[in-house]
Amino acid sequence: MAFKSVIFFWYRFLFRQLRKLILFQRTISNSFSKTTQSKHQKFPSLLHRSDLNDHTLVVDVENALLKCSSLFPYFMLVAFEAGGLLRAIVLLLLYPFVCVAGEDMGLKIMVMTCFFGIKSSSFRVGRSVLPKFFLEDVGAEIFEVLNRGGKKVGVSKLPQVMVESFLREYLEIDLVVGRELKTFKGYYTGLMDDARKNMHALEQVKEGKGCSDMIGITRFNDIHHHNFYSQCKEVYVVTKAEKRRWEKLARERYPKALVFHDGRLVLRPTPLEFIAMLTWLPFGIILAVIRIALALSLPFKISTPLLIMSGMRSTKSSSTPTKSNGDGNGNGNGTLYVCNHRTLLDPLYISFTLQKNLTAVTYSLSRMSEILAPIKTVRLTRKREEDAKKMKELLEQGDMVVCPEGTTCREPYLLRFSPLFSEMSHEIVPVAVDSHVSMFHGTTAGGLKCFDPVFFLMNPSPVYTVRLLDRLCPSRTGQEFNSSRFDVANSVQTIIGEALGFECTQLTRKDKYLILAGNEGIVSADAKSS
Repeated sequence: MAFKSVIFFWYRFLFRQLRKLILFQRTISNSFSKTTQSKHQKFPSLLHRSDLNDHTLVVDVENALLKCSSLFPYFMLVAFEAGGLLRAIVLLLLYPFVCVAGEDMGLKIMVMTCFFGIKSSSFRVGRSVLPKFFLEDVGAEIFEVLNRGGKKVGVSKLPQVMVESFLREYLEIDLVVGRELKTFKGYYTGLMDDARKNMHALEQVKEGKGCSDMIGITRFNDIHHHNFYSQCKEVYVVTKAEKRRWEKLARERYPKALVFHDGRLVLRPTPLEFIAMLTWLPFGIILAVIRIALALSLPFKISTPLLIMSGMRSTKSSSTPTKSNGDGNGNGNGTLYVCNHRTLLDPLYISFTLQKNLTAVTYSLSRMSEILAPIKTVRLTRKREEDAKKMKELLEQGDMVVCPEGTTCREPYLLRFSPLFSEMSHEIVPVAVDSHVSMFHGTTAGGLKCFDPVFFLMNPSPVYTVRLLDRLCPSRTGQEFNSSRFDVANSVQTIIGEALGFECTQLTRKDKYLILAGNEGIVSADAKSS
């Protein structure tokens, strides 16, 4: 009987304690739920806020800013462009393990695969390649919200070197908080620092405008994963379904125009896209060799239809300029064709369009490109008087084509035209050229530029458009242009830009190479060049 009494006593005691614990947990849970509901709100309600300019917006880059939830394509770009084809194949083979390892471990696997052994001082993919693909993945709705904010902070779990240039230079984010990569003797180890610069970054955020009122934008699962969101007065939650409904940010709405970008890959390299590229690669190499052989060994009338049968597409239009009779000053009877610069094949396509041999003058060209060129190429020295004399001599021998931009530009922009061509005192035919590729870019600023024509010809069906515009006579200054050679160059640039629908800029070759390659683009005659 006494034993039963003891058992009954402890049973009632433990039952009461357990019931109190359950009630306590329910109270805490209800309290937390009310707090969460008051602090965490759905993203659509943020679109109608009119006071965002008085707040600091803290945005989750991967989970709120970008539409796509997969980070694999960005790491594939790093692996391929910075590490080469073999490293990219290794990353592709590891993709199944990335998927099953979980979000954090999968990220570490991709970082280790892409960055291990890469020299930190020469890593430029984050500045020259990734911004284009990041910008194409930004949601228009979230950009509209950020654009109305005061101070803007981008929080990312990606390495800082991957996202900083994109966020600061193109989206005008004030502060970027990413993961730091560890280095050893100037090379990345593939490891990231676990401790983020939260406290230092928070101090920077709290300085100046919007110092106390921070608004966080992230997904629900990441609300408590970063100190920034715990410090936010309000947190707006973005769901995957909402991101799928967002529109992509239009090019004309970019805060900073994307004029220059580098890299060989055209499409965003998802696993399926990259597998398709690898499957095509051997066929593309064989096709490029066949196309080069046809262009080198056969006359225009025979090689042109054969190249079209190989998949190359070319459209042309012409105002049918009359034959030049010279200017009467002994400056030559040749016609100068002035075109914008899309790839190294611009002069060749113009030559095919006219069905005659031209002389192409270039500021720099690789030895391989000179050997493979089916038309005559002449290298300029960048010394104004010598180059002007050489160009006049060539014009006395026949027609010539020149690209006064001095370097290629992939996007719908025209770089500043060098005025040297306008001093030749002969007739000028402006030529508007454009090209479209589906797999590989035929230009590069930081890679092996001697392979530029090969990569272009490896595309399944590259397209070129050549438009011959009305002939101009800059020597007759009272009719078409003012007397200044700069006015002539600017007028020709404007005419070509209007024909293509491209925007004219004052950017130069030097600007391009400083942005993409960290140099001024000046190389020796024997070095590889574009």
